[in-house]
Amino acid sequence: MDVKATDLKKKEYDVEMQRADSGARPKRARYSSSLIDANAILPGDDTELLPETYVIFITENDVLRGNLPIYHVERMIKENGKLFDDKSHIIYVNGEIKDETPLGKLMQDLSCANPNEMNYKELADRARFFKKDEEGRKIMSKIMEEIINHEKNEAAKRMLEKGKLTTEEISEYLDLPIHIVETLANDLQPV
Repeated sequence: MDVKATDLKKKEYDVEMQRADSGARPKRARYSSSLIDANAILPGDDTELLPETYVIFITENDVLRGNLPIYHVERMIKENGKLFDDKSHIIYVNGEIKDETPLGKLMQDLSCANPNEMNYKELADRARFFKKDEEGRKIMSKIMEEIINHEKNEAAKRMLEKGKLTTEEISEYLDLPIHIVETLANDLQPV
């Protein structure tokens, strides 16, 4: 799950839930941070217009292996130990630590399947809505269908780029309508 948000002070956030350790390696954080910057201003714009940014990885495991609940990663000037203060921040939240602190309780809730066992009422109520309420289940089904269709389209694009399968074969393998695969193929053609 990824969440992209901007607060009232125009700070930008990229929050990523990572189950696989490989999805939260340091260069992945650097890449995510660079994408925010690259999309924040146009070439030639004053770089002072770059917003303050936060890339936050909530990881299932302690990928930085320091046995800390949270890691704040900041650039430092090596020679004097002072903060570089480029307004780019990376935060890792260790999902393994589920203690009695507010953060530990949140990590417990994020890994909990049963809303009745969650610590935070607001999160439990939302989880209960999407799991138990008919309208919530419909919303979640629609979201899951959109995610699956997006993933199928991305897989079809990769298959088309490799050029080893016909559009008909891709349509059959991915259970995608042929007209969608053909549209994706046309979109990949150079203009």
